[in-house]
Amino acid sequence: MIIVMKRSASEQDITTMIHEVEARGLKANVIRGTERTVIAAVGEERVAGIGSLESGPGVDEVLPILAPYKLASRELQPESSTVQAGSLTVGNGQIGVIAGPCSVESEEQIVTTAQAVRAAGASALRGGAFKPRTSPYSFQGLKEEGLQLLAEARRQTGLAVVTEVVSPEDVELVVEYADVLQIGARNMQNYRLLEAVGKSPRAVLLKRGPSATIDEWLLAAEYILDAGNDQVMLCERGIRTFETHTRFTLPLASVPYVQQRTHLPVVIDPSHGTGHTYLVPAMAQAAIAAGADGLIVEVHPHPEQAQSDGYQSLNFAEYEAMMAACQKIAGAMEKHLGML
Repeated sequence: MIIVMKRSASEQDITTMIHEVEARGLKANVIRGTERTVIAAVGEERVAGIGSLESGPGVDEVLPILAPYKLASRELQPESSTVQAGSLTVGNGQIGVIAGPCSVESEEQIVTTAQAVRAAGASALRGGAFKPRTSPYSFQGLKEEGLQLLAEARRQTGLAVVTEVVSPEDVELVVEYADVLQIGARNMQNYRLLEAVGKSPRAVLLKRGPSATIDEWLLAAEYILDAGNDQVMLCERGIRTFETHTRFTLPLASVPYVQQRTHLPVVIDPSHGTGHTYLVPAMAQAAIAAGADGLIVEVHPHPEQAQSDGYQSLNFAEYEAMMAACQKIAGAMEKHLGML
């Protein structure tokens, strides 16, 4: 439920109501708006005496949160959230662009890519150091060495680092090097991992599972928010359907649909969503036209030599051309694309 405080409510009133909420076994999450403060009482609401909160000091009204996801819901926070992590800003009219290779392969590869994508307007650098792969024989990433190379690329370019974390045990290590922790599609419902990144000091990019409903996706985000981390971005990377002409089916209608239901920014991954290099620029432009708050795109200096996902990666020239086309769409949408 949401406890809406009066405009005249004092800090003591707010503190008193936080204590009242916690005394009933609920978690109190305070959100301070421009005009008034609301307190989200999260937990089992069917507890004795919950109705008496409406008569508390400084309380204007108590409202139920109807959505199963409480902290992610626009019922709790009508204003859209903005996520900031180093050079990356996503939301509030700023379209963040995260670009880089599927996996970190060498210092030359990652630094050269970072320089190229930054020159073309990227906001952050992506690159996998830990790579969960369908086959155990596929390239699994350079692990900590890959993280160190990402940090070196950040040192040379100033780009924030976005990289995947695959287990709760690795969160502390990845936090040392990354600005944004990516939760891959396979781990969307790895609840121990979601809780672990929720307790971390880094922003989180949460990818939708290929078979997950939107409610399941938002409830996964709720785990992170409930653990205390409010810097969460949702990433639509395509779902599995009967269609075979693309790697996955990229449902861009999810952008406005999700934005009606949550205040969290929505990022689109046209690389995984299509699985074909030639489709990526068109879907990136379409994503911006649909209202996406960000893009995450795979870029490699030599896609034909990539150790993973080269068939869906752009080369530098293709990426630069895509960004020029996306700038035009962003301008028509009265938004800014890339770095501030």
